[in-house]
Amino acid sequence: MFLSISTEHDRDGNSYTGLYGEYGLSARSTLGLELGHASAGEVSALLWLQRALDDGTGANRWTVSSGVGVIERDGELVPLGQVGVAWGRGLDRLPGGGWISVEARLKVTAETESVILRQGMTVVEYGYLTPEYTAKADVTLGWNATPKMMLINQLRLEDRQDMAFSAKLGASIVRDIGGPVKLELGVIAPVAGEGEYALRAGTWFAF
Repeated sequence: MFLSISTEHDRDGNSYTGLYGEYGLSARSTLGLELGHASAGEVSALLWLQRALDDGTGANRWTVSSGVGVIERDGELVPLGQVGVAWGRGLDRLPGGGWISVEARLKVTAETESVILRQGMTVVEYGYLTPEYTAKADVTLGWNATPKMMLINQLRLEDRQDMAFSAKLGASIVRDIGGPVKLELGVIAPVAGEGEYALRAGTWFAF
């Protein structure tokens, strides 16, 4: 079982706090939970299931996942769906070892739109759902610099239907502070598109 709590704050005062957890159901299946809160007032919850495509042998690891959840925006609950695919492998040639992974996800939310029509003397309001898409990809490179410290670099790519494409580069230090607990400190820098420099802090728990 793995659990992490993290928060990110940028120079404009925007912030995001998230809880991430995963639990191994079997050797090839993992159940995950993600909870998030943005300073703009948006709250999200996502439950997903991940399945390994490989048999655990060889250097490469492939997984697929799908999940469902909900987002609260301005007091309204919006359904959320997600599908994803990921690849990863260990880097044994690095001193201490490391890994590289690529994860791509497609999120779909359904915004409620209203249309008011007049039918004779009667005014009728119709509501319907309009899908909104967000595509994300994360490229992560990790290095076990010492037995108690990891260095993690991550390129975050995001393309939202309501915003322009953006890319951010994150760098973090993860330090073992005893038992199942690790502490993460890092910085996030915009590479393309909108965004500000941000600080990241988190706590990891592995059981």
